[in-house]
Amino acid sequence: MQSGNPKIVELHLLIARLERLSVDSHWAHRAAGMRGGLLKALEDLEAGKPAPDELDAILTQSYRILIRAAREIPAQEE
Repeated sequence: MQSGNPKIVELHLLIARLERLSVDSHWAHRAAGMRGGLLKALEDLEAGKPAPDELDAILTQSYRILIRAAREIPAQEE
């Protein structure tokens, strides 16, 4: 991992978070598709290729999925 490139670090973190979505969440299927796009972009960046043009859109959609999935998590009572 190229820890000096903030985009690569962001991709690793986002991919890891999408992988942790519960399979019971209906967002898990959409997250799998987003992970595929993120993994391809990560592969390109780590190979020294430029980021794909659609990377920003994939990142935005991935964060939206995480937010929506998080809203489904029931709050724990004290």
